[in-house]
Amino acid sequence: TFNAPARKQVGQGGASINMNKNIHAYPNKEKLVTATAELVADCIEQAIQQNGLCNMALSGGNTPGGVFSLLASNPYRDRVDWSRLHLFWGDERMVPQEHQDSNFRMVRETLLDHVEIPDENVHRMRGEIAPEEAAAEYAELLHDHFKGSSPRFDLVLLGLGEDGHTASLFPETDAVGECEKHVVAVFVPKLSAWRVTLTLPVLNAARKVLFLVSGKSKSEMVERIMSNKQPAKEIPATMVNPQNGELHWMLDSEAMVLINKNARDVMFP
Repeated sequence: TFNAPARKQVGQGGASINMNKNIHAYPNKEKLVTATAELVADCIEQAIQQNGLCNMALSGGNTPGGVFSLLASNPYRDRVDWSRLHLFWGDERMVPQEHQDSNFRMVRETLLDHVEIPDENVHRMRGEIAPEEAAAEYAELLHDHFKGSSPRFDLVLLGLGEDGHTASLFPETDAVGECEKHVVAVFVPKLSAWRVTLTLPVLNAARKVLFLVSGKSKSEMVERIMSNKQPAKEIPATMVNPQNGELHWMLDSEAMVLINKNARDVMFP
């Protein structure tokens, strides 16, 4: 239940609720995608200004795909300094990069094919090799890129599963409890499939994390997460809480539908 007052977000066509989580509500998916693209572009610019480059971890899924398509079009295409942006993946399915289930393929088709980003700035997880090998390879890649320091991304985009998973951190898998490794291979029993995923220590070290959630099918889990007072392993998304960073939930009205019944002060313009 939301007890906090809502306040309108200026210029982004949504409403925001003051809580520990930064929760941004939008009347529809289109406005959510537009606001996210604006936030992402701002974050990239800020990181480049401060550090000379931006390190960003990407999510698969339909809603992030809409954001990538928008970033690949103007005004964002000309606004972003793609030569200073380094792209990483939060997780990957164990499929070839041309496969329809590949998170890399989705990003390539929506973004990479349309902007001038150097090949050496695109750091994909290799889904076509053995899971443990792919995880070890990606951990080494992160170690080298961040010069031996623990990875600290400027921006991480995440989705949310109806079961509360995010990236490939699924309930009742060892990956959720991983405290030391930065990348692990994980077998997901209910999917009978292997994945490779970044771990909570990496996600929680980020400067900014954005959850992108749209659709009524996610509303029950969104309501559970927003009413949850403590992180819970059975809902891995609740365990994402950057220690020295910002956590933003970008939600459309359908994802918010169960919350809105308990919070009449959430207003959509």
